[in-house]
Amino acid sequence: MSARPGTSSPPPGPRADPDLAPVAPVLTAVRERAPLVHCLTATVSMSLVADGLLAAGARPMMTETVAEAPVVTTLADALSINLGTLSTDAMAGIPATVEVAVREGRPWVLDPTAIGIAPVRTPLARQLLGSRPAVVRGNASEVLALTGVGRGGRGPDASPASDRAGDAVENAAREVAARTGGAVAVSGEVDLVRDAARSLQVTRGTALLTRVTGTGCLLGALTAACAAVHPDPFEAAVAATVWLDLAGELAAERATGPGSFRMHLVDTLDEVGR
Repeated sequence: MSARPGTSSPPPGPRADPDLAPVAPVLTAVRERAPLVHCLTATVSMSLVADGLLAAGARPMMTETVAEAPVVTTLADALSINLGTLSTDAMAGIPATVEVAVREGRPWVLDPTAIGIAPVRTPLARQLLGSRPAVVRGNASEVLALTGVGRGGRGPDASPASDRAGDAVENAAREVAARTGGAVAVSGEVDLVRDAARSLQVTRGTALLTRVTGTGCLLGALTAACAAVHPDPFEAAVAATVWLDLAGELAAERATGPGSFRMHLVDTLDEVGR
């Protein structure tokens, strides 16, 4: 509706953002249904993952022992597996927990953190692909390493610097998606989400997301929350990626550095899409 002469148009609502509008129903569903997400995640990121899920409207649960993790997964709506600080308990608990999630029909997300030359987590991540995660979420080097290309990275990766490298990541993501039947989300300066047939780039977010420990772990858990309420893994991964990117942009506007950015990020996860 046009404004009358002499008046100004009201500012667009939060859902007028062209990247937010398509995923807004998924965000709403997470907030309405409050999915319980069982997270086997890196110890260094547990606090941010738990706080971020709560801010988004989901509910976190965390245990990794083989005696408990498979049992409590039967109560969860989704499972997030992160190989970040892989402990002896997690090495035993993860395969058994994934087995229960698959048996119970729970969507699960694999975050193959820091694989490449690591002698334990790398074969474990490739083994877990056989259990067909709904979404694999990682950076470029991790997705390449899943397919046996490269030696992994040394921290948060940006987008590949060349078109040739970008093609390799796209091909690796497509190969992983074909093996799992799900989606692959590759985080970087430009985020990539794809499955065997569809591919989408998300050019949102902020560099501050790479300067706070655990934002990738949080994205994996947020992806699991979205997969719990939406049946299409590709669309769930897109929704989670856009959600975190937009929250990061808002948090960056208010932050004075990485420390305050982390604080504001929890607030803005609650704000995006309302």
